[in-house]
Amino acid sequence: MKEQNDNYFYIPQIKRRNQKAALFKGATIMAIVFSVSFLIFFLVDLGRSGYPAFFQTYVKMEVTINEEVLENPYVAVKGKNLKIISRAWLRDIPNQVKQNPTWMNTTQEHWVLANSEVDQYVKGKESRTKPNERAYVDELKEKGLVELKFNTIFLTTGDSKIPENSGIYSSIIGTVMTIIVTMLIAFPIGVMTAIYLEEFAPDNRWTQIIEVNINNLAAIPSILFGLLGLAIFINFFGVPRSSPLVGGMTLALMCLPVIIVSSKASLKSVPASIRQAGFGLGLTKWQIVRDHVLPLAMPGIMTGSIISIAHALGETAPLIIVGMIAFVPDAATSFTDAATVLPAQIFTWAGMPEKAYLERTAAGIIVLLAVLLSMNAGAVYLRKKFERKW
Repeated sequence: MKEQNDNYFYIPQIKRRNQKAALFKGATIMAIVFSVSFLIFFLVDLGRSGYPAFFQTYVKMEVTINEEVLENPYVAVKGKNLKIISRAWLRDIPNQVKQNPTWMNTTQEHWVLANSEVDQYVKGKESRTKPNERAYVDELKEKGLVELKFNTIFLTTGDSKIPENSGIYSSIIGTVMTIIVTMLIAFPIGVMTAIYLEEFAPDNRWTQIIEVNINNLAAIPSILFGLLGLAIFINFFGVPRSSPLVGGMTLALMCLPVIIVSSKASLKSVPASIRQAGFGLGLTKWQIVRDHVLPLAMPGIMTGSIISIAHALGETAPLIIVGMIAFVPDAATSFTDAATVLPAQIFTWAGMPEKAYLERTAAGIIVLLAVLLSMNAGAVYLRKKFERKW
């Protein structure tokens, strides 16, 4: 009788437990479906918005090249043609003549870069072209004189106030130089700090305070690192503003806590038996760490470091503080030249009124995502490679 009463008491609890488990499982599945749906929607919308930026409208027309044109490029074309041509292409005529001297004193047909409003109209987007200009462009399209060509300008030029002549080349160069400085500073200092704190530092109040502060630094807003970089590197040490050097040093400050924490966790995961075996063979503490503990911990250290630097690659706030959002049309040639980075370039374009900048913003995000995914894939590859090796 007592056994029956006990079963009667537990059956409702089991039912409620199963109901809660089913409810939790359903909520988890809904969350995953929602997240994946949002990601798919984001990628599809990003691709739809950014894909047109990789193509640019060109118009085939007669262009007269002579001495007068070299002094005033706007007389190279006449009439209605001038309203649909990019000012950037006209201004570049002297440089084109230097590369092609046979153009002088000739009137030839050339594929000429159209302005951004005509480009938007040809792509079927909202445009501020006038009705007569649209009719003229339609007439040229019927004659086969309008084409969408791959936009090499987007990948080979820097920023420009003329939308159809703007590109990401200078920002990519600035990004690469900034990340190089970040890696050269953050990785060795972060790993050595983690080795000291985990393997050599005594467990006392001071080291505990240091570890607590490192953990806290990993969680503070990134813009505070920008203020720190402005106060120390620019105002105190006089490092050139807007340069890859100051940007890389600022991002290195931001990466250091994450690299230290991840490296400490990787070192801690190495079994204590490895260290004990080393002591049993008469090795010193440094020999054990250098030849045995560090190689085993390297996969986790590399993964954490690459992911931290990839996160820094997408940061904008600290770089705005140190001036790397300036208008920089030319690529930097040294680490102290003025430069901008891809996230800052995207941020600048997103605030421009011209519609052509919007598709370039999406295209820049696509490039940035491709770089971030490549770095994360590299982290996974290095982790697997080191795991197989050791």
